[in-house]
Amino acid sequence: MFTGPGGVPVRGLVTLPCPLFTTRAVFTPSAVGGVSVSPPWKRKAARAAGLALGGLAAGGRLELTGEVPPGRGFGSSTSDVLAAVRAVRDALGAPLTAREAARLAVRAETASDALMFEDTTVLFAQREGTVLEDFGHRLPPLRVLGFGTRPGTLGVDTLALPPPDYDATELARFERLRARLREALRTGDAALVGAVATESALLNQRRLPVPALGTLLGVARSCGALGLQVAHSGDLAGLLLAPGTGTGPARTLLRRAGVAECWEFTAGG
Repeated sequence: MFTGPGGVPVRGLVTLPCPLFTTRAVFTPSAVGGVSVSPPWKRKAARAAGLALGGLAAGGRLELTGEVPPGRGFGSSTSDVLAAVRAVRDALGAPLTAREAARLAVRAETASDALMFEDTTVLFAQREGTVLEDFGHRLPPLRVLGFGTRPGTLGVDTLALPPPDYDATELARFERLRARLREALRTGDAALVGAVATESALLNQRRLPVPALGTLLGVARSCGALGLQVAHSGDLAGLLLAPGTGTGPARTLLRRAGVAECWEFTAGG
């Protein structure tokens, strides 16, 4: 939670973009009112398409394909919603800015990741759809070794979680983290990004505890990771490593800690 407009505290997050999974949307406008969607259970995406239409057209057919795992912290809903609104506006020749897409995404799904901001890093008010701060830089290059923290579960229902409240001490710590992240992005300091992510994970522990967090932090120290990041409303975590760092030792340590599945990707740069 951070100081927003007028000094009012606002919840905000920084998204770690993951290119491993994608959603593709195709929209075909129709003179018939309403939006039909395939697969039919993608109701948030259908709602987003309707919002993107506004008064520009009567309706249409939205088709979604992709493989983003739901309920894990990969941003599956935002991926669907963002693909939908972009497809609608592309079909109508009326593209959206990132900030317009953000507002539509929150209206469609209540809380959104900041996936629409692709050329910069933002502190994003996920339930308001507004940017609390544009840091003006992308993340420095990071090698991420991701994994699930709750094996055998179906993840976390984000919207079923009550929005967290924080005390004055925590609010002050978040503002210090904001300043440190600003400096890390300005200077391209990947190690400082890792330190900010680790402290953020520790702050989140009172709200959505990561099982065996102490063990995972020990793994991070032992393998020389820059830090540990967690999904604040999912079951994912990731070791943040310097580019070019081999992941063999980290995988071995995670396996000993009971982590059976890992995935690698590069973020930032």
